[in-house]
Amino acid sequence: MNSSISHNIKHRKVAKDVFITPSLLAKSHIEMIPHKRGDLWLDPCRFSKDGSYYSQFPDEKDWCEITEEKDFLNYKGKPDIICGNPPYSRLDKWFTKSIELNPRVISYLIGINNLTARRLEMFENAGYGLTKIKMIKVFSWFGMSILVVWEKGKKQIIDYDRIIWRTPIASGHPSPMSKIPDAVPAP
Repeated sequence: MNSSISHNIKHRKVAKDVFITPSLLAKSHIEMIPHKRGDLWLDPCRFSKDGSYYSQFPDEKDWCEITEEKDFLNYKGKPDIICGNPPYSRLDKWFTKSIELNPRVISYLIGINNLTARRLEMFENAGYGLTKIKMIKVFSWFGMSILVVWEKGKKQIIDYDRIIWRTPIASGHPSPMSKIPDAVPAP
Protein backbone atom coordinates (compact mmCIF):
# COMPACT_ATOMS: atom_id res chain seq x y z
CA MET A 1 0.00 0.00 0.00
CA ASN A 2 1.27 3.48 -0.81
CA SER A 3 2.34 5.02 2.51
CA SER A 4 0.76 8.42 1.70
CA ILE A 5 -2.62 6.74 1.03
CA SER A 6 -2.33 4.84 4.30
CA HIS A 7 -1.34 8.03 6.16
CA ASN A 8 -4.25 10.00 4.68
CA ILE A 9 -6.75 7.29 5.66
CA LYS A 10 -5.37 7.05 9.19
CA HIS A 11 -5.36 10.82 9.77
CA ARG A 12 -8.51 11.97 7.98
CA LYS A 13 -10.70 14.45 9.86
CA VAL A 14 -14.00 12.61 9.33
CA ALA A 15 -14.16 8.84 9.65
CA LYS A 16 -15.76 7.02 6.75
CA ASP A 17 -16.85 3.97 8.70
CA VAL A 18 -20.12 2.92 7.13
CA PHE A 19 -19.42 0.03 4.80
CA ILE A 20 -22.40 -2.27 4.42
CA THR A 21 -21.36 -5.91 4.38
CA PRO A 22 -22.76 -7.86 1.43
CA SER A 23 -25.50 -10.16 2.71
CA LEU A 24 -23.94 -13.36 1.35
CA LEU A 25 -20.59 -12.45 2.94
CA ALA A 26 -22.31 -11.88 6.30
CA LYS A 27 -23.97 -15.30 5.93
CA SER A 28 -20.62 -16.94 5.20
CA HIS A 29 -19.11 -15.16 8.20
CA ILE A 30 -21.91 -16.32 10.52
CA GLU A 31 -21.47 -19.91 9.30
CA MET A 32 -17.78 -19.82 10.40
CA ILE A 33 -18.75 -19.25 14.03
CA PRO A 34 -19.19 -22.15 16.43
CA HIS A 35 -22.52 -21.71 18.19
CA LYS A 36 -25.05 -23.52 20.33
CA ARG A 37 -28.83 -23.44 20.31
CA GLY A 38 -30.04 -20.55 22.46
CA ASP A 39 -26.86 -18.45 22.13
CA LEU A 40 -27.46 -14.70 22.32
CA TRP A 41 -25.89 -13.10 19.23
CA LEU A 42 -25.03 -9.39 19.23
CA ASP A 43 -24.65 -7.24 16.12
CA PRO A 44 -22.81 -4.22 17.54
CA CYS A 45 -23.41 -2.05 14.47
CA ARG A 46 -26.63 -3.20 12.83
CA PHE A 47 -27.11 -0.12 10.59
CA SER A 48 -30.72 -1.00 9.73
CA LYS A 49 -33.44 -3.33 11.00
CA ASP A 50 -32.66 -5.73 8.17
CA GLY A 51 -28.88 -5.44 8.61
CA SER A 52 -26.64 -7.91 6.79
CA TYR A 53 -25.69 -9.71 9.99
CA TYR A 54 -28.62 -9.14 12.34
CA SER A 55 -31.25 -10.42 9.93
CA GLN A 56 -29.35 -13.71 9.48
CA PHE A 57 -28.41 -14.51 13.08
CA PRO A 58 -29.87 -17.75 14.38
CA ASP A 59 -31.72 -18.03 17.68
CA GLU A 60 -31.67 -15.14 20.14
CA LYS A 61 -30.28 -11.83 18.96
CA ASP A 62 -29.68 -8.25 20.07
CA TRP A 63 -28.24 -5.21 18.35
CA CYS A 64 -26.63 -1.81 18.76
CA GLU A 65 -26.56 1.09 16.32
CA ILE A 66 -25.11 4.49 17.21
CA THR A 67 -27.37 6.30 14.70
CA GLU A 68 -30.35 4.95 16.68
CA GLU A 69 -28.85 6.08 20.00
CA LYS A 70 -27.96 2.54 21.04
CA ASP A 71 -24.16 2.84 21.19
CA PHE A 72 -22.25 -0.44 21.47
CA LEU A 73 -19.71 1.21 23.76
CA ASN A 74 -22.53 1.67 26.31
CA TYR A 75 -24.02 -1.83 25.87
CA LYS A 76 -24.67 -3.72 29.13
CA GLY A 77 -26.05 -7.07 27.88
CA LYS A 78 -24.49 -10.53 28.19
CA PRO A 79 -24.05 -11.86 24.64
CA ASP A 80 -22.60 -15.29 23.93
CA ILE A 81 -21.39 -14.19 20.49
CA ILE A 82 -20.46 -10.77 19.11
CA CYS A 83 -20.29 -10.65 15.32
CA GLY A 84 -20.22 -7.83 12.76
CA ASN A 85 -18.29 -5.28 10.75
CA PRO A 86 -17.03 -2.65 13.22
CA PRO A 87 -16.04 0.95 12.49
CA TYR A 88 -12.30 0.85 11.85
CA SER A 89 -11.77 4.34 13.30
CA ARG A 90 -12.87 3.02 16.71
CA LEU A 91 -11.37 -0.46 16.50
CA ASP A 92 -9.34 -0.42 19.73
CA LYS A 93 -12.32 0.83 21.75
CA TRP A 94 -14.50 -1.73 19.96
CA PHE A 95 -12.16 -4.60 20.78
CA THR A 96 -11.81 -3.44 24.40
CA LYS A 97 -15.61 -3.29 24.82
CA SER A 98 -16.02 -6.68 23.14
CA ILE A 99 -13.56 -8.25 25.58
CA GLU A 100 -15.19 -6.45 28.52
CA LEU A 101 -18.56 -8.05 27.66
CA ASN A 102 -16.86 -11.46 28.01
CA PRO A 103 -18.72 -13.43 25.32
CA ARG A 104 -17.64 -16.95 24.37
CA VAL A 105 -16.94 -15.83 20.76
CA ILE A 106 -15.88 -12.50 19.25
CA SER A 107 -15.82 -12.38 15.45
CA TYR A 108 -15.31 -9.43 13.16
CA LEU A 109 -14.78 -8.46 9.54
CA ILE A 110 -11.74 -6.16 9.58
CA GLY A 111 -9.13 -4.82 7.19
CA ILE A 112 -6.14 -7.13 6.94
CA ASN A 113 -3.80 -4.35 8.13
CA ASN A 114 -5.86 -4.03 11.33
CA LEU A 115 -4.80 -7.44 12.66
CA THR A 116 -1.66 -6.45 14.53
CA ALA A 117 0.54 -8.22 17.08
CA ARG A 118 -0.59 -5.70 19.71
CA ARG A 119 -4.25 -6.53 19.08
CA LEU A 120 -3.59 -10.28 19.05
CA GLU A 121 -1.83 -9.84 22.37
CA MET A 122 -4.79 -7.84 23.74
CA PHE A 123 -7.15 -10.73 23.00
CA GLU A 124 -4.69 -13.36 24.20
CA ASN A 125 -4.17 -11.53 27.52
CA ALA A 126 -7.97 -11.55 27.97
CA GLY A 127 -8.10 -15.33 27.45
CA TYR A 128 -9.17 -15.41 23.78
CA GLY A 129 -7.42 -17.37 21.05
CA LEU A 130 -7.70 -16.55 17.36
CA THR A 131 -9.17 -19.83 16.05
CA LYS A 132 -10.19 -18.94 12.49
CA ILE A 133 -9.12 -16.42 9.88
CA LYS A 134 -10.32 -16.08 6.29
CA MET A 135 -9.02 -13.61 3.72
CA ILE A 136 -11.62 -11.96 1.49
CA LYS A 137 -11.90 -9.18 -1.05
CA VAL A 138 -14.97 -6.96 -1.31
CA PHE A 139 -15.23 -4.98 -4.55
CA SER A 140 -14.64 -1.24 -3.98
CA TRP A 141 -13.36 -1.67 -0.41
CA PHE A 142 -9.78 -0.64 0.24
CA GLY A 143 -7.36 -3.59 0.20
CA MET A 144 -7.96 -7.08 1.51
CA SER A 145 -10.22 -7.83 4.46
CA ILE A 146 -10.32 -10.75 6.86
CA LEU A 147 -12.93 -12.57 8.88
CA VAL A 148 -11.51 -13.35 12.33
CA VAL A 149 -12.91 -15.56 15.09
CA TRP A 150 -11.64 -15.37 18.67
CA GLU A 151 -12.85 -17.98 21.16
CA LYS A 152 -12.59 -17.77 24.94
CA GLY A 153 -10.20 -20.34 26.39
CA LYS A 154 -8.97 -21.60 23.01
CA LYS A 155 -5.42 -21.81 21.65
CA GLN A 156 -4.23 -19.32 19.01
CA ILE A 157 -3.71 -20.63 15.48
CA ILE A 158 -1.20 -17.87 14.80
CA ASP A 159 2.04 -16.94 16.49
CA TYR A 160 3.52 -13.47 16.73
CA ASP A 161 6.23 -11.52 18.45
CA ARG A 162 6.37 -7.87 19.37
CA ILE A 163 10.03 -7.41 18.49
CA ILE A 164 10.82 -4.79 15.89
CA TRP A 165 13.42 -6.41 13.67
CA ARG A 166 15.83 -4.07 11.93
CA THR A 167 18.17 -4.56 9.02
CA PRO A 168 21.49 -2.72 8.99
CA ILE A 169 20.32 -0.59 6.04
CA ALA A 170 17.07 0.43 7.79
CA SER A 171 19.09 1.27 10.91
CA GLY A 172 21.18 3.79 8.99
CA HIS A 173 24.24 1.57 8.79
CA PRO A 174 25.61 1.18 5.28
CA SER A 175 27.03 -2.30 5.69
CA PRO A 176 24.99 -5.44 6.35
CA MET A 177 27.95 -6.59 8.46
CA SER A 178 27.81 -3.60 10.85
CA LYS A 179 27.61 -4.34 14.55
CA ILE A 180 24.06 -3.28 15.48
CA PRO A 181 21.40 -4.91 17.61
CA ASP A 182 19.44 -7.54 15.66
CA ALA A 183 16.20 -6.63 17.39
CA VAL A 184 14.70 -3.90 19.52
CA PRO A 185 11.84 -4.61 21.93
CA ALA A 186 8.55 -3.04 20.85
CA PRO A 187 7.50 0.14 22.68
